[in-house]
Parts: sequence; structure tokens; C-alpha cells
Amino acid sequence: MLHGLISRFADIRPNEIRATLWSFLYFFCLLAAYLILRPLRDEMGIAAGRDTLQYLFTATFFVMLAASPLYAGLVAKLPRQKFIPLIYRFFILNLVIFWAFLTFSIEATWTARIFFVWVSVFNLFAVSVFWSFMADLFATEQGKRLFGFIAAGGTAGTLLGSSLTVGLSGVIGPANLLIAAGGLLELAIFCAARLESAVPVSEQSSAQGNGAAALGGGMLAGFRLILGSRYLAGIALWVALLSLAGTFLYFLQQDVVRSISADPAVRTRIFAGMDLIANLMTLALQFAATGQIIKRLGAGTAAALLPMVFACGFAALMIVPGLWTVVAFQALQRTLNFSFSNPAREILFTSVAREEKYKAKNLIDTVVFRGGDVVWSWVFAALSGIVGSALMVAGLAIPVMGAWAGLALWLGRAQESMMKTEKGSAKA
Repeated sequence: MLHGLISRFADIRPNEIRATLWSFLYFFCLLAAYLILRPLRDEMGIAAGRDTLQYLFTATFFVMLAASPLYAGLVAKLPRQKFIPLIYRFFILNLVIFWAFLTFSIEATWTARIFFVWVSVFNLFAVSVFWSFMADLFATEQGKRLFGFIAAGGTAGTLLGSSLTVGLSGVIGPANLLIAAGGLLELAIFCAARLESAVPVSEQSSAQGNGAAALGGGMLAGFRLILGSRYLAGIALWVALLSLAGTFLYFLQQDVVRSISADPAVRTRIFAGMDLIANLMTLALQFAATGQIIKRLGAGTAAALLPMVFACGFAALMIVPGLWTVVAFQALQRTLNFSFSNPAREILFTSVAREEKYKAKNLIDTVVFRGGDVVWSWVFAALSGIVGSALMVAGLAIPVMGAWAGLALWLGRAQESMMKTEKGSAKA
């Protein structure tokens, strides 16, 4: 009965049900926790002032740069079932500390700045660890069928997180929402532990043999792996361009929302409302179409959809600037990102070695992405001063979005070529 119900939404084989459902619940809890924290971070970013955002992005990058080798060292020495809960419980401890500082108004300005940086770090690390786990468990063919359904778990979690923030932020206060986020992270740890005992049966899955073993290698191996592979370097460039698009849109969004209201509670509800609209649209697509579309189009074409949406969105902002254009733009790009482009990007990692899945992928997801935030935040500030208008900067980004789409198509063809080579070697 369970297989019959789930198979209406995705092409899931009977031996994959347990692992897929635990993955779904794991991502549900993880993103529910993050969506409680993100509107609080965005409000604190406004409270800190637009002129400080590039400094906060810069601080985030340096924290990432310091944390990534420590993560690689942890992965090298500990098996997966030990380092995953260790990382998440470290974040839970951080939330308890932030709760105390916010509750008792200790160094409010600096707490807000540090919290902004911390949430930006937490988001990328927590999600990167999850998708590294998925790429380790599922083969490429499975990923094309299952990653859309698994990603829907995260989207359903974001609906819960957004709803909790909208409904409770004015009732119990932002600080107490951190306790709820910590509880959801602990549930994510429980799901990850159950997932370890529900590994799907697949001849291609790396989890069959040494999937739970420590990886070994050095703390800086991720840099070496990326520099030594055109394929990984291409994914890194794709992520850097994703950062460019997201950073430019984030700055434009902050300008628009700041002009709407000076009330922090109103601005927090606006941010949470944007998340809610996008997540409802995303969930519908992920359940109904993601798996079939990625399976039919391929990972490269699916990843190319997002740059096209950004190109159209930036053009729309130039023509009709305002809150509703930003809301529609954010909703559409997040929908396409989480429905198609993000699952497609994660599928690209199913074709690489285990060390690359954890070390190179984490470096790309964290240091490359946040390093891009730093560079593009300063570029945005500089270009805004030169052209005299933030909206004109959006226009300058449009041709870059075309190049980004071309890169996505190249990555898709490269993965297909790698898979054909692997099949040929296996037959030989």
C-alpha cells in the first residue's frame, strides 16, 4: 500500500522505499529548522544596515574558509554515522548560546551580526552534509528518479518553518523560536541514524561497500580535487554564478523591503511570506513533475532553467520595480531552483568518487558559494556607485545569466560522457 501511494509521486522501487522516506524526513526536519532561522537572519541583516552587508558576507566567507578544512579533517578520521550527528549537535549547542544572548539582550548589535554570519554558515554546511550523504547512498540513475521526491521533503519542511515563524514570532518572540529549530535538528539526527540502516540496494551505490567508512586523506584535499578536475571546476563555477545571481537579487530585495516598512516585525513577515509562496509552488512541482522532467531532460538542461529565470527576472525588475515584482521573482527563482536546478546539481555529484562527494562538494557548497557572495557583494556595491542605480546593475547581469545556462548544459553533457565511459569499462 505504501509503495502504491508513493509511486504516484515518484518512480520508487520497493527496495528503495525505506531509505527514500527516511531521506525525505531527514531533509524535512533540516529545512524546517533553517526556515525558522532565515527570516530572523534577514531581519538582522536589515537592522545592521545595508552598508554593512558586504562586511557580513566577507566575515561569512572567512568563517567558511576556516571551517572547511576542519570539516575535511573530521570526515577523513570519522565514519559517516559519527561525523554527521557530531556536526549537527555542534550547531544545536550554538543555538542554545544564541538563545541566551538574545533572551537577555547581551551585546545586541554584535549578537545580530554574528547570528547573521552563523546562519549563513549553518545553512550551507548542514545542507551540504545532507546532499553529500544522498550522493553517497544513491547512484546517478536513482538520483534522477528520487532526488525530486527527497527534495520535496525539504520543501515541506520549509512550509512548516515559515508557518511557525509567521505564526509565532509575535507571540513567543524570535529568541524562543531558536529552541524549536534546535529540536528539529535533533530530529534530523534521528532520521540520519535510521537512514544508515535503510541503505537502498543498488549495484552502483557506493554505500554497498565502504560507504560508512572514514575517507582518509588530508584536510586540504578538496582544493586539490577541484583543481585537478575540469568537471568539478565546472560545478564550482556554476555555483559561483549561482552566488552572483542570488547576491544581486538579495541586495535588490533588501532595498525594496526597507522602503516598504521600518517595522522589524513587518519586514520579518514579508520575508517569511516570500518563503511561504515559493515553498507552496515548489512542493507542488516536486511531487508532480521534478523526477519525470529531470529524467527526461537530463541534469544539465534542468540546471540551465534557473539562469533563464534569473535573466527574465532581472529584466522584469528593470521594467517594473517594486515589492510585488520582487516577490514574484523570488518565488519563481526559488521554485525553479529547489524543484529542478538544485536536484540536478546534486545529481552531478553522484558520478564522482566518495572523497569528491564529501570534501570537494563541501568546499564548493560552502567556501566557493560564500566566497562568491563576498566578491559579488563588493562588485554590486561598486557597480551601483558607478552606474548610479542598483536596478541598472541587474541589467548588467543578464548576459552573464546566458553564459551560466551554457555552462549547465556543458556539465550535463560531461556527466553523460563520464557515465558512458564507466559503462564501457564495466563491460570490458
